[in-house]
Amino acid sequence: MKGGERVIKQTLLTDRILTDKERKNLAILEVIRKNGPISRTDVSKLTEFNIVTVSNYVNHYIKKGLVVEGELDESTGGRKPVLVELNPNAAYIIGLGLNMMNMVGILVDLGTNILYEVTREKAPENSEKMIQELVNLCDEIMQKSGVEKEKIVGIGVGVPGIIDERGRTIRWPGALGSKDLSVCMSIKDSFEKRFNIPTFTENDANAAVLGEKWLGLDRDVRHMIYMFSGVGVGILIDGQIYRGASGAAGELGVYSPLMHNQEFVKTSALHVGRWEMDLGMCDSARQLLKEGEDSLLRELVNNNLDKLTVKEIIKASREKDALAIRVIEEAGHNLGRKIAFLVNLLNPEVVVLGGGIEGFGAILLDAVKGAVKEWAIEEAANVVKIIPSAFRENSIALGVVGIVSREIFAQA
Repeated sequence: MKGGERVIKQTLLTDRILTDKERKNLAILEVIRKNGPISRTDVSKLTEFNIVTVSNYVNHYIKKGLVVEGELDESTGGRKPVLVELNPNAAYIIGLGLNMMNMVGILVDLGTNILYEVTREKAPENSEKMIQELVNLCDEIMQKSGVEKEKIVGIGVGVPGIIDERGRTIRWPGALGSKDLSVCMSIKDSFEKRFNIPTFTENDANAAVLGEKWLGLDRDVRHMIYMFSGVGVGILIDGQIYRGASGAAGELGVYSPLMHNQEFVKTSALHVGRWEMDLGMCDSARQLLKEGEDSLLRELVNNNLDKLTVKEIIKASREKDALAIRVIEEAGHNLGRKIAFLVNLLNPEVVVLGGGIEGFGAILLDAVKGAVKEWAIEEAANVVKIIPSAFRENSIALGVVGIVSREIFAQA
């Protein structure tokens, strides 16, 4: 792609109505991305566009360098058809995501092959400083990846909280019973002023649900939930991210019950929605240890319970520690009841567990499945598949990469 062609529209596909040309661009290039090398005839069959239309569009992509011709396909008679595939070196994209314990930055080519990846521990609290750390992480990727900046066509940033429709402000949820943090610094502007590259921002759970669908799951999955720990949900309805009237869809629970004490809020949150990122496991484990129960966890934190994190609980559970397993199972059961409510409400085909909780493995997953089977209506429970995230800590970064890629495809 030439330098003059690298500027892409700054509005997300899911926030506007596609033109007929954009719709065809996206459909054809998505088929080539997922199935290439592929013949024009097979592209026509999969997209249900006539062969003349497909050939015209593909020829245009070849001229732009987005698609290349390759080998000849096997022929059942007559001239062998030429196969086409995406040119992965046509453009590059940077994706940045915040997870429970770290921030992840990746650089991918147009075929979504990860060429460079870096992970950094993140500060325990979200703040304007966090935005600057993400900007610095992006700069590090540009400096060390070896890819020419002129070939990077977009940056995607996935963060928790409620983002306004232009990425100008963000409201981050505080800890339970504390005030939320509103950040007026624009994530979008911070990146575009520093790098002069189009930047897209998206809520973490929304980005993750798109990443799982776009890269991992069968294309026929149309209704899906990404459970970002117990605090947020990415919702896919009929193949599209559902954001709601003001972009706040998927933020579970009551947001600012500051008139109540923190213990009341924590107890109520288990029933009405909003939890801590770790599903309350660390608090539960600390309480049991203070009551004198024996556990490997004491040794892992040198008897300093304030240092207990999900990392120690995961490690102890893998050593078959009874207390750690009990804490995880209880959290999984509570999460499963919440998921059962969403399954009854939305009737999804798939629920993906992510945001860090997938690291608790089969102990958590089995507890969640058991609770959903118990609490969801039979018609919904029999349909839904509950699976761990396929991309784990890369889900958010890959999801925002998908958003940028879809924009490039649509405007091809």
